[in-house]
Amino acid sequence: MKVIVGLGNPGPEYDDTRHNAGWWVLDRLAYDWGFESFEKKGRGLQVDGHVGDNRARLLKPTTFMNKSGTALISLAMIPDFDITEDLLVVSDDATLDVGRVRFRPRGGAGGHNGLKSVTGALGTDEYARLRVGVGQAPGNIDLSDWVLSSMNGEDEDVVVGLLPNLTRAVETWMREGTEEAMNEFNQ
Repeated sequence: MKVIVGLGNPGPEYDDTRHNAGWWVLDRLAYDWGFESFEKKGRGLQVDGHVGDNRARLLKPTTFMNKSGTALISLAMIPDFDITEDLLVVSDDATLDVGRVRFRPRGGAGGHNGLKSVTGALGTDEYARLRVGVGQAPGNIDLSDWVLSSMNGEDEDVVVGLLPNLTRAVETWMREGTEEAMNEFNQ
């Protein structure tokens, strides 16, 4: 089974914030793949389905960003689950320009508290991640205020415009791995 985790914050007040770009990607995946609705399971919203020959689980932690990792502890119970091959974590990235995309097979959190929590819970940073650029905070705005702010219409249009391509990117990751997804979709 492939597990795609989208980082974000629960609650309608966070729906359109930059920090919820990971949830936006998962919502689009569920739509494009014809999955049922997300259901509350444990510490997240989850839906399972099939994408071609792959079984897939989409998981949106509902623990708030800084504790996202606690929703991933149940992954250890999936038979034959290999974190290095079967897990993709999707997050916003406030160091990338709006609309830039970066797959990575492993790495540090880069100051992202959600990724820090995931790494802490898993005990490793050897998991794939897909970072979606949400733009750098202007010099007069604190980073936490920036990522918790609503995207302006232009930035939102750019990120929403990426979503169909990100579905293809995640499908490539599922079939061919992170290196191929990086080569084809990093921009």
